[in-house]
Amino acid sequence: MDSSIIRQFDSKQIRTHWDPEEEEWYFSVVDVVGALSESADPKQYIKKMRTRDAELNSKWGTICTPVPMQAPDGKTRKTNAANMQGVLRIVQSIPSKKAEPFKLWLAQVGAERIEETIDPEIAIDRALETYLKKGYDKDRLLPA
Repeated sequence: MDSSIIRQFDSKQIRTHWDPEEEEWYFSVVDVVGALSESADPKQYIKKMRTRDAELNSKWGTICTPVPMQAPDGKTRKTNAANMQGVLRIVQSIPSKKAEPFKLWLAQVGAERIEETIDPEIAIDRALETYLKKGYDKDRLLPA
């Protein structure tokens, strides 16, 4: 499996990298910020974003890690990247119309997760619904 893949978001390229040891995807921070902020200079936008959000800035070293990714010139260079949790934290600091759907989705998922913690039956029902939507047979799920 190729460990680096370029994904598309609204016609913007997002470089990704699979870390087999941690078993998770990492996303180029500058690509994500560029796609969601619509900034002409995403690197400067990141600097300003970190200045505006002191908490994000203080945790930047734990959110981002240098990961080898292909640069625009075709060479592989270490690029600041974040896992899904880190990307979701960064998205919270982007005041943009494009970031707003992500923020609403995060709020919805958070509310659902809290509901599942309060009432585990909701989690079971949601998992079963997902299982069936993927085309699995309900009879194979439950013992006879």
